Amino acid sequence: MKKLLFLLIPIISTAQNNPNPGYWQQHVDYKMEVNMDVKKFQYKGKQEIVYTNNSPDTLHKVFYHLYNNAFQPGSEMDARLQSISDPDKRMVKTFKKEGKDVKESRISTLKPNEIGYLNIANLKQDGVSATTKVVGTILEVTLVKPILPKQKTTLSLDFDGQVPLQIRRSGRLSEEGVALSMTQWYPKLCEYDFEGWHANPYIAREFHGVWGNFDVKITIDKDYTIGGTGYLQNKNEIGHGYQDAGVTVVHPKKTKTLTWHFYAPNVHDFAWGADNEFIHDMILGPNNVELHFLYKNNKDIIENWKKLQPKTAELLAFFNENVGPYPYKQYSVIQGGDGGMEYGMCTLITGNRAFGSLVGVTAHEMAHSWFQFVLATNETKHEWMDEGFTSYISNLAMNKILPPKKPEVPYEEAYNNYIYLAKSGKEQPLSTHADRYDINMAYGISAYSKGEVFLVQLGYLIGQENLKKTIKRYYNDYKFTHPTPNDIKRVAEKVSGANLDWYLLDWTLTTNTIDYSIKEVSESNAANTKVVFERKGRMPMPLDVMVEYTDGTKEFFYIPNTYMRWEKPNPYPGIKGNVLKGWDWAYPTFTFEIAKPKDKIKSITIDPENRMADINKEDNIFPKK
Repeated sequence: MKKLLFLLIPIISTAQNNPNPGYWQQHVDYKMEVNMDVKKFQYKGKQEIVYTNNSPDTLHKVFYHLYNNAFQPGSEMDARLQSISDPDKRMVKTFKKEGKDVKESRISTLKPNEIGYLNIANLKQDGVSATTKVVGTILEVTLVKPILPKQKTTLSLDFDGQVPLQIRRSGRLSEEGVALSMTQWYPKLCEYDFEGWHANPYIAREFHGVWGNFDVKITIDKDYTIGGTGYLQNKNEIGHGYQDAGVTVVHPKKTKTLTWHFYAPNVHDFAWGADNEFIHDMILGPNNVELHFLYKNNKDIIENWKKLQPKTAELLAFFNENVGPYPYKQYSVIQGGDGGMEYGMCTLITGNRAFGSLVGVTAHEMAHSWFQFVLATNETKHEWMDEGFTSYISNLAMNKILPPKKPEVPYEEAYNNYIYLAKSGKEQPLSTHADRYDINMAYGISAYSKGEVFLVQLGYLIGQENLKKTIKRYYNDYKFTHPTPNDIKRVAEKVSGANLDWYLLDWTLTTNTIDYSIKEVSESNAANTKVVFERKGRMPMPLDVMVEYTDGTKEFFYIPNTYMRWEKPNPYPGIKGNVLKGWDWAYPTFTFEIAKPKDKIKSITIDPENRMADINKEDNIFPKK
């Protein structure tokens, strides 16, 4: 039966289908066996990995993430909470002291039996002991022998862990009473790519991992139900709602624990959640993908979790259609964690929510299965690509799956947030490392809102149909690899024919802003009207200009950005369109004439659909409102 189950695992093309010449990526096969003590929240495990060096470089060291170590007093994560002016509210206690608000790091007060840790012993390379050194959340390993290009090595170790109190993402006994949120729980090999090693300490932000396969056995109290990454290999032995239809699973009273065996092909992380009060439901979604739902047996939330299930199937169908087919055969929505966080084939979300919020957080985290999990961008360096692109597609999905009572523009909030940040004086470039924003507010708006605006505004530049084609081609070309910002730009260029390097540069590597205005509208003669536009911001853009006349007719004028070496087709069928000469950046103003007298013009509007992130829109309309 076990052999049959392995044969049923969908075969996913492993890799390296990235179209960039010379592209390579590392590969790792994990085997782990772990025993969880649910009373002490401690676990012991053995790990063996086969690491394939597909790089052209000889490796003398490797590095592992030991994420649990962040949850200790004095850690970098603790220090950052104490130094940043706007710490994550979930991670601090706020109280009054001598009449002042004090924010105290929750990590700083953890007791020895409440901290997280991951201790490593007996690390060997091909059976020979290697030299190791722990530096905070990173294990440094000096190899016994170098790993040559295109060669493999086997690394084995024993690990001893303690699950910290739930503070951020992973942890035990969450605010909603979930026993175990097991994320970032194992010794995880750091990624090595064309930029070198990414052995980043765990300070606050998210992740970057090596593509590979996970074979994981978890032994835990028999009353606990697990949901997570991968496919359960022994489901008819385990039961807990995973067994085949018609199969009854009864565990003898003397059985104390069960060993759950998961296999996850072609993923870059492995996460799971467990509780002894989980309800487990499963429905079949599009393409017979199993959709699993694991949530607390709490009468106040059961109805919402039941209603969530068909909506999740609708979300899957939307993402399949608008990005590309989901490549795995299961997805699990698990109550746990401290908000919402994406992992391979699953998400952990807080579940005591209103129905709309529950669908919304599921939409966002599920969308991450495309933008960051299958399209595995480096979240520490390009956080705007996974959060921004996910926000874009999940907002579109929510607008369709759970439309608001009043029609709204799904990306309007993102624009408002970005413009607020741009005017605040606290913006940093999107190229800033995710942990090195001065304040959390700047990180959040940059990653989520400015990243979302990048895509919406790309549609303004190259047209909506080209944007849709770009997203699908990007997914098809770069799935199961580690795409970079240049890759999405190059796909958009290939799809549209436009030059877009200027856009990627100004939007992500600078804090240059877009600011255009209608400077002058005057009669040049009795029959014509002169219009003068001014560029006040540093960032160049093409301009969509709509003129409405007093007789009710409209006329569209397009002013190309000469950097693009391209002209956008008229986006308004049925309205007369005109392509004017290009506006070169060095000229601060641009003048053209409308072949009607001024008194026949009702209004002139720059960017009538509000897809250009102009930070001062008041002067984009004539007459001014």
